[in-house]
Amino acid sequence: MAKVLFPLPDHDFDVTEVAVPWKLLREAGHDVVFATEAAATPACDPLLLTGVVFGKLGARADAIECYREMEQAPEFVKPVAWKDVRVDALDALFLAGGHAPGMRQYLGSAEVHEIIHQFFATEKPIAAICHGVLAAARSKRNDGKSVLYGLRTTCLPKYMERAAYFSTFWRRGKYYRTYPKYVEDEVCEALAQLGDFERGPRELSKRGTRDDDTYAFVVEDGRYVSARWPGDAWLIGKKLIARLPAVAASSRALHA
Repeated sequence: MAKVLFPLPDHDFDVTEVAVPWKLLREAGHDVVFATEAAATPACDPLLLTGVVFGKLGARADAIECYREMEQAPEFVKPVAWKDVRVDALDALFLAGGHAPGMRQYLGSAEVHEIIHQFFATEKPIAAICHGVLAAARSKRNDGKSVLYGLRTTCLPKYMERAAYFSTFWRRGKYYRTYPKYVEDEVCEALAQLGDFERGPRELSKRGTRDDDTYAFVVEDGRYVSARWPGDAWLIGKKLIARLPAVAASSRALHA
């Protein structure tokens, strides 16, 4: 059994990108440790439960079902505080995304960046999806470079972010623009070379599911795996789980 850390903001995280991997990890027998700034119970972006515009652009029914179950989980109701996270007591890290304003608490946190830096300094598995990749890009190694420097990655593609923003700004304003700079642009600035960024197949609506990864996309670089958007959540959850058994076994041996 592995312990996987999910740092989160107090509110506005993406329903699918948190609840789907949580569901898969729990089904596989692993423990999820949620962490928020002051150990407060977190809450998702509510528009993803009801629909961003005219009941559309929200989370799919399967992800909402996972979220409703997760809301009742003891580890979700009583998270730990970011300041109390001990990386040496954990086996893996999952960096979820979200684009609503509340995400800035997490994406811009020096405490979260230090946790990420500590994980990347180990050989432990790390998964990041959508804006979660931005949190990694902003986390610095001791030499001042991003922890993603020298790795291959994907993240929320600029065309996706732009399309969502221009199709909803008349009703939601800057809801889909967490920061003035596009996620893809900032992530690419953190990499060793532009060729280390992989945009993936162009897609705006079709998503991977629990049983079909046809329309999902992830980038794998050793123990680090990244994904673009909620449509990749099932696949990145599976990819992280595939990296866990050996880590859990080695952790048990270490503490035997």
